[in-house]
Amino acid sequence: MQIADGQEASVGDLIVCTKNDHSILAGEPGRTLANGDLLRIEEIAEDVVMVRRALDVDPQTGGRRWTDHAFSYGGYELCELGYAVTDHAAQSRTVHTGMQLVTGTETRQQAYVGISRGTEKNVALVFTVTPKLADPRPGARPAPELARFQRLTRERVGEVLPEPTQAGREAVGVLADVLERDGVELSALETQERSFSSSDNLAILHAQWQSETSAARVERYCEMTTRMLPEGYRGDLGHQAKWLWRTLRAAELAGLDPEEVLTTAIGERDLAGVRDVASVVDARIRRRVAGTVPLQQPLWSERVPRIRAEHQAYVHELALAMDARKDRIGEHAVEHEPQWAIRALGPVPDEPLSRLAWQRKAASIGAYRELSGFDHPVEAIGPEPASDDPDRRAAWYEAFGCLGPVGGMDVRPLPDGTLHLMRESYRIETAWAPRYVTSALRQVRMGAEDAELQAIRRDALAQANQQRSQEDAAIANEELAASYRAMADAYRSREMIFDMTERDRREWEAITEQPRRLAISADSELRRRHPGQHLEPLRSAEPEPVTEADQSELALAPETRFGDVGEWIKDLAAHRKAFAEMLAERNSMTIPAEDPDYEDLGRAFPALGMSERDAILQPPKPVIKPSARVLQQAWERDHAPEAVS
Repeated sequence: MQIADGQEASVGDLIVCTKNDHSILAGEPGRTLANGDLLRIEEIAEDVVMVRRALDVDPQTGGRRWTDHAFSYGGYELCELGYAVTDHAAQSRTVHTGMQLVTGTETRQQAYVGISRGTEKNVALVFTVTPKLADPRPGARPAPELARFQRLTRERVGEVLPEPTQAGREAVGVLADVLERDGVELSALETQERSFSSSDNLAILHAQWQSETSAARVERYCEMTTRMLPEGYRGDLGHQAKWLWRTLRAAELAGLDPEEVLTTAIGERDLAGVRDVASVVDARIRRRVAGTVPLQQPLWSERVPRIRAEHQAYVHELALAMDARKDRIGEHAVEHEPQWAIRALGPVPDEPLSRLAWQRKAASIGAYRELSGFDHPVEAIGPEPASDDPDRRAAWYEAFGCLGPVGGMDVRPLPDGTLHLMRESYRIETAWAPRYVTSALRQVRMGAEDAELQAIRRDALAQANQQRSQEDAAIANEELAASYRAMADAYRSREMIFDMTERDRREWEAITEQPRRLAISADSELRRRHPGQHLEPLRSAEPEPVTEADQSELALAPETRFGDVGEWIKDLAAHRKAFAEMLAERNSMTIPAEDPDYEDLGRAFPALGMSERDAILQPPKPVIKPSARVLQQAWERDHAPEAVS
């Protein structure tokens, strides 16, 4: 029979209903036919098609179940073949094996549906080469069906063909991009709530603050500079003066008196012959303030400058709004405990005064994150910003001063010698790491899966050849099936080796996470203390990961010898033995007590434990409580009578 899009369906085929029909009972009392129902054709008569509807899979066996009673389906002209369905149609399905086609443009919500339908196995078939790239080859090409027909013809007679290869991305990379792409759709109320919450975002308020206060600050710096310059140099300072104003702002934030800084810089040497006074004075001041850092700044409401009278009240209200936003950021962190806050400050204390102190620190850190747009879910503040924005740099140092030694020791008070020793430990800790074999493990697993499928296919072709009395082709396919099964066994043996090495690698990462983190912290602290000192970058001493040449040895074909393995695979066993000895030694090391009569203080190298992975689907993140003034203005707008024209 003919269904939608000119497709043909026969008895035993699966079709999908594409339209609700409440006049048809779908095999169960009270259950009518619905859009998306999967049907199996049982019988085709002249004007009647009998079908059964698919039920959920059997929870015990995982097999597909169908309704006990077949029913007549008259709207089959609109149905489609049901061997593959879209993500939307698959949302309510449960099958024993799920296979999802991933093109790379999906969202994490779509990916979740495809990889969670199967009870026994879920497979993702990933496009590693995007079909949207333009083809640079001109001219017409043969239809792809011709090449496919020739390939199938040669395979049926037992000829082994090389697998087609095409350069592209790693499948895991494509899936990672898909999981990073959030396609959640917010309701109207959620959209309104987020709009209210972000209406007084610190980045917006701070931009308005800078717009209103920078002119007054520049005017003050300009008057101060002109007054202190010698008589013959008090003309127009030119466009280079903006860098001088920025340097004076950095000096002022560091607690220096800008007037005193200017006096010292101008009186340092004679200005005779200087072509650009502002650039010279700026260079002299920068040499003096190069090693200074911004001090703790007061509330915005306590640093409102004197500006034009008509704008003074507005700037004061703007400062109050920024202070209130910062307080609400701290309250939000206490209530919802975001990852970055827990990582930076530890758990929220129960004691009220400690809880308030935790909230104030979280407010400073969160204020910098919002002001700078830094939104990493785990890292609190990121690297120190450049000196081109002194105010943002001051906010970073305020947040940096609030960070605590959570999950490890604080390296800031340590002397340089200790920091250098801790930094050197990075090479020692990485030297005994097992080899990174994840890509090889993935390759052999995929190869084993493909070989097992090819063996099943060759068995089916051999059976078909025997039914057609094609003895030579049947023998060739039987030999290929046996060869593919041997190939699958060879892949599985390699998989065991790589899997054990990968487990060792995860254990090494867990037990050395804290020492490696301290080494990186020591390196960062040394670079912060001595910005002009040359330090070699931290380099890992772990063995190189599996190379392309190594992976090429893992590619097996039916005509190759499966028992031979590369030397690098044999070396993994020896490395595993050395790693086990090192691991046992590390686990047995303890911290001795000061009094030898007391027990030791515990393991010297405790493992931090593997971090739990987040679920693919996450609820919408809570937003900061909107300002009371914003809510009041929204209420007044919604309840105000319409204007009469």
